[in-house]
Amino acid sequence: MSSDAPIQADVPPSGTGCADCLATGGWWFHLRRCARCGHVGCCDSSPSQHATAHWRQTGHPVIQSFEPGEDWFWDFGSEQAGSGPELAPPTSHPADQPAPGPAGAVPADWARRLNR
Repeated sequence: MSSDAPIQADVPPSGTGCADCLATGGWWFHLRRCARCGHVGCCDSSPSQHATAHWRQTGHPVIQSFEPGEDWFWDFGSEQAGSGPELAPPTSHPADQPAPGPAGAVPADWARRLNR
């Protein structure tokens, strides 16, 4: 697989939570994983929408859900959902990690703060 392939299945995720939210003290609703470089970002319902920002910044178009029990992919370029290869483990955040998260950073009125 070439280094510019949209999916590099052997690359592990960057961590168990949104790398950008953790760096800035933010919070997320659900998590998405870049299928090329493993960057874990927050979904578009989250206040900061870091997964989409990562795509815009890097041009890496394909993400996979990083939620337990979900294995769907999304291609920002084609705006289509689909399937893909199994990515390097772990394939989701830990099942005991809260969503929204991270624990202790989610405001009490989080549901009203979601992007719709």
